Amino acid sequence: MLFNSLDFAVFLPIVFFLYWFVTHRNLKVQNLLVVISSYVFYSFWDWRFLSLIIFSTLTDYIIGLALGKEKNHKKRKLLLWSSMIINLGFLGVFKYYNFFIENFKSAFLFFGQEINISTLHIILPVGISFYTFQTMSYTIDVYRKEFEPTKDFIAFSAFVGFFPQLAAGPIERATNFLPQFYKKRTFDYTKAVDGLKQMLWGLFKKVVIADNCAEFANEIFNNSDQYSGSTLVLGAFFFAFQIYGDFSGYSDMAIGMSRLFGFDLKRNFAFPYFSRDIAEFWRRWHISLSTWFRDYLYIPLGGSKGGVWMKIRNTFIIFLVSGFWHGANWTFIAWGAVNALYFLPLLLTNKNRTHLEIIGQGKYFPTLKEFTSMVLTFGLTTLAWIFFRAENITHAFDYLKEIFSGSLFSKFEIFPIKILGLIFIFLMIEWLGRESEYALEKIGLKWKPRYRYLMYYTIILSILVFGAKEQEFIYFQF
Repeated sequence: MLFNSLDFAVFLPIVFFLYWFVTHRNLKVQNLLVVISSYVFYSFWDWRFLSLIIFSTLTDYIIGLALGKEKNHKKRKLLLWSSMIINLGFLGVFKYYNFFIENFKSAFLFFGQEINISTLHIILPVGISFYTFQTMSYTIDVYRKEFEPTKDFIAFSAFVGFFPQLAAGPIERATNFLPQFYKKRTFDYTKAVDGLKQMLWGLFKKVVIADNCAEFANEIFNNSDQYSGSTLVLGAFFFAFQIYGDFSGYSDMAIGMSRLFGFDLKRNFAFPYFSRDIAEFWRRWHISLSTWFRDYLYIPLGGSKGGVWMKIRNTFIIFLVSGFWHGANWTFIAWGAVNALYFLPLLLTNKNRTHLEIIGQGKYFPTLKEFTSMVLTFGLTTLAWIFFRAENITHAFDYLKEIFSGSLFSKFEIFPIKILGLIFIFLMIEWLGRESEYALEKIGLKWKPRYRYLMYYTIILSILVFGAKEQEFIYFQF
């Protein structure tokens, strides 16, 4: 069930009504409604994969309880590894089994030996990478004694399966999210209105920006051998805004929707395309995943505290694993490697934490230096996105080869003025709201009500007029 579908437009009001007007007097019943609603929501894709969510939930709930009681260090480590193996095992089978088998067969074929190993004909369960990491973080935090294991199975099930962020995050930590299921929630009109505004902006990003950009990005990438370098640059540009509008739009809708039900989710995007270097970009892009890898992989490996070799090793590990998390394709690993190469010079010169505040803070315009840095960073990021979007490594290099050929300076074969105009307006709104949690949070608050509502109605009208046909979110495949 997509957020931008008619099914969801019916589903959400029903759940909202039951949540606040039927089950609100009993916290456990209200949490149970969240669980049931989340499972119904997920069943719209494939009810058979509900067993995976339930099994993962049950596994980490039981292991969490056992960790809370166990004092022996070796036994605690065994419990932790049991959770890791079970969760990553499911992820490995459904997401990576065919990738490893095909590469294993290719390696033998390279040496003249042909082996016959069957691949699996299975589809990837929606959201498995997200809820798997969410349950794993709970077990790791309990193992580290940073969080007390819960005895409330209903609350834990709601934490794992919470429908607004079940399919594509943000990846929440138990330390932030699970305690919210223990407390009685009361309807907050101001918070609900704020949530609706963020949902509206997220929907605009998805159906007006991302889905319209997708039409041209798909055309150019799928037929890249037919276009000049200049048009291929445009294709990469459209994909950069497609993936940003699509994924950050989902996050905005998930976070805003959570506020309707009295929950606060962590921020997942902080205007990443206004970054002045790659390090700043990664502090602002998919924050919940970046911080997950930082806390559970990068820091345990030693982080950036060791010598030069350790810094290089850990940087490549974190980016390569991040790339592989996105999908079973060498293109994602290459994308991670490219970003590691971008990041390393900043880390090795201790400039990776130079830009901690948003660009042009308190000003309408950036300085020339800031603007140049921002454009350069966006350009490097867009080049890296080519690996992310390409069908395979050969396609990515052919795409780049044509970009850096003489045809780069030829005329565009595709140049949609309407979409470019929408992107320009979108960027202006994002720029004006860049110091807030999301673009619309504070824009118009001091205006007269009629002007403020005119802005909201204009956004709604643009969604109806310019909204492209219903498309799945990109990150559902991860």
